[in-house]
Amino acid sequence: MFEAVIFDLNGVILAEEEYFTQRLEKKYNISNEVFYKIFNEVIHIGRKPGCEDFFALWELKLKELGLSVSKEEFFDLWFLPEKLVTEFLDYIKELRNQGLKVFILSNNFKERTNYYRENFPEIFNSVDEVYFSWETGFVKPNLEAYNNLLRLNSLNANSVIYFDDVEENIAAAESIGIKSYKYNGLEETKKVIENLL
Repeated sequence: MFEAVIFDLNGVILAEEEYFTQRLEKKYNISNEVFYKIFNEVIHIGRKPGCEDFFALWELKLKELGLSVSKEEFFDLWFLPEKLVTEFLDYIKELRNQGLKVFILSNNFKERTNYYRENFPEIFNSVDEVYFSWETGFVKPNLEAYNNLLRLNSLNANSVIYFDDVEENIAAAESIGIKSYKYNGLEETKKVIENLL
């Protein structure tokens, strides 16, 4: 008997036509290779509690590349193209009307989540709870990210369905007994859930 559904946020409920890496390359000529080198150095800091200024970590690296980019410009380029999949919120409402709890579990940093809370309040009003790594301290695929959500909501792993667009996160959730799936669009998600229920 399933009691809850967990969704990732980015690439699922929030989508963009082109990746941030593509926009960076177009505007500042920063290649994917260079971006991910910086990203991998700083993201583990930004996604955890205690990072009060994620841009400060980027600014130093950007200056090393000869770029002078303001915090506002950088985050606008990153956040503004992200769009809410409004049909997804309608589906979440349907799930909750069926008696299921719905959660969001997201690896994210403070500035981005503050932007979401300000600009997409309907996301937070539509679900039972949202768990961001920078607030919980647990970054997927760390098993404690999933166990923490289960514990806080008195849920057994085998009563939960999970969707993410990152394979290692799916494998981690599956390893503790959560029924886990790669996110392949809203219609496919509906089919999977309907078959399980």
